[in-house]
Amino acid sequence: MASLKDMRNRISSVKATQKITKAMQMVAAAKLRRAQDAAVNARPYAERMAAVIANLAAGVSGDGAPPLLAGTGSDKRHLVIVAAADRGLAGGFTSSIVRAAREHINALVAQGKDVRIICVGKKSRDQLRRTYGDKVVESFDLSAYRQLSLAVAQPIADLVLELFEAGDVDVVTLFYSRFKSVVQQIPTAQQLVPATVADAAAKPDLGGACYEYEPSEEGILETLLPRNIAVQILGALLENMAGFYASQMSAMDNATRNAGEMIAALNLQYNRQRQAQITTELIEIISGASAL
Repeated sequence: MASLKDMRNRISSVKATQKITKAMQMVAAAKLRRAQDAAVNARPYAERMAAVIANLAAGVSGDGAPPLLAGTGSDKRHLVIVAAADRGLAGGFTSSIVRAAREHINALVAQGKDVRIICVGKKSRDQLRRTYGDKVVESFDLSAYRQLSLAVAQPIADLVLELFEAGDVDVVTLFYSRFKSVVQQIPTAQQLVPATVADAAAKPDLGGACYEYEPSEEGILETLLPRNIAVQILGALLENMAGFYASQMSAMDNATRNAGEMIAALNLQYNRQRQAQITTELIEIISGASAL
């Protein structure tokens, strides 16, 4: 049985841990608001770009369609981008994204597809490298960036375009966690190449007027589609950041409450042991006095 001093040291240690988890919870809550606003504000831009691409794609078909829209005509070579967190202490945030990506990769490998992986975030790299180390072509560390912007997503998009133009990949899929609420983040798979055209995208009301694009639809898509990849990646990173802080806030709140319960249990055990020790000492004193 641990001595009273050992138990006091343990209680002090748990109290210090509780202070740390409480502080981390408050920091995550403060950062969550800004991250959530950034993720929500980025959605209309990405949705509007998807609507423009859908409108342009309706007038393009056959050999005139850009490769990023039409694809290579094959689905043999797949590139999977797994965007997760750079830090831990956020519950199962990264694990849920990696689990969804792993299921997709295993299904592709079982079909005999050639799979390559780009890891965004230290945690996704660490988890995927154990199983698919030979398939990881590049990993991006985001911890050096204080804010997420298009400059952060552009190098990832440039690598995707480089691999596609070199004929090394046919299909590109992005995995990330879509922020829905503080208690719910949804692991999401989004196909970037060939670009998916939203059937439900809102079409502009022309009031019966006719118009022509200048330059042509093909020319606009040639410029817009590569930028769309960077925009979609940036949107995914912003969604991830909001989801990470929400998960971290919940995890640290649970840790703080668990530490409180542990402190209460240790205090009860300490008091019982201390009472037993006092009772034993009293018995020894009384027995010694009686013997005299």
